[in-house]
Amino acid sequence: MGDSQTIPTYWKSSLEHVEQTLSLVKRGQVETFARSAGGRNIYAVSYGEKQNFGRKANYNSACGVGDVSAYAQKSRNHKPVISIVGGVHGGELEGVVAVLNLIRLLETGSDWDGKESAYLSRCAAGRFRLVLIPCMNPDGRARIPFDTLVGMPFADMRYYVQGTWKDGTLCGWPGCKAVHPIADAVDFLGGYFNDDGINLMHDNFFSPMAEETKRLMELIDREAADATVLLHGGSNSVNHLLPTAYVPPFIEKKQNRLVDLLAEAYRAKGIPFKAIHGRGIGEEAGAPPSFNLTSALHHVSGGLSMTFESNMGLDAPGPRYTYEEMLQGHYILFEELLRFMEKECPLYS
Repeated sequence: MGDSQTIPTYWKSSLEHVEQTLSLVKRGQVETFARSAGGRNIYAVSYGEKQNFGRKANYNSACGVGDVSAYAQKSRNHKPVISIVGGVHGGELEGVVAVLNLIRLLETGSDWDGKESAYLSRCAAGRFRLVLIPCMNPDGRARIPFDTLVGMPFADMRYYVQGTWKDGTLCGWPGCKAVHPIADAVDFLGGYFNDDGINLMHDNFFSPMAEETKRLMELIDREAADATVLLHGGSNSVNHLLPTAYVPPFIEKKQNRLVDLLAEAYRAKGIPFKAIHGRGIGEEAGAPPSFNLTSALHHVSGGLSMTFESNMGLDAPGPRYTYEEMLQGHYILFEELLRFMEKECPLYS
């Protein structure tokens, strides 16, 4: 199990590690596509040539005319466009680690641990357009004074990741979402939020409050991404993909097929995975599901848009993955997603 006293050399999660890894990029292209509320750079690293899909309309308008080729003319000859986003919540470090190791692997043939993946390495050689964002919320990441949360008690994780109210009590989850923006209501602003107290997952997507949200949506739209995955930490839950609310049935069915492939691949590696299938919305009474950032990114690009929740290896109830299991779990996600998209693209034709 994970030990916070012996952090592996490949566990690179800090903003300094982001700068270090990106300073060594030669095969990919590094772009500062946004600035955070706190004035920090937000980077994207792309591999593969950007394609011209002959756009004449935005995705919503193309759906309105019943011809999505007006948004992007895609065929079996186009390279699947995949976007992987780490650090949407700055205190959830596992995705940052995974993206930085993936970038290193694509650059050199091996990750920061010296491990290789023939399939992922080939993906940098023209088979995909990959857009990799190591840390979408550098403000929140800067607020976490650790490179790892592995072995941390659950209450301490809640303190650093979601913060405290004015009276010193933990904001917790999901209670931290009851005030938004949250900055004026807290004593300590946790890593969930940018410096303005905005949780990017629950921005106002029709008139974004955060520049970070706006720029990410513009990037995914501009790329016409076939698939986007947002990497999160899910305490000591078993790794899983969350069903995405407010997407068409054919998109939900595609994600369900990917979930089944992931379950099989995880089983083969001996790492726990929970297969959760989307079953439509509006089937149960009560509060409607959240139209969150994951939902919004589908509606600007037409592609699969997913939230991946990784185990965090906390000193808390539930399974506790090792450092290696956390990183390998992300690699399984990346490999299976890319293999799946090779077969499934175009998402529409």
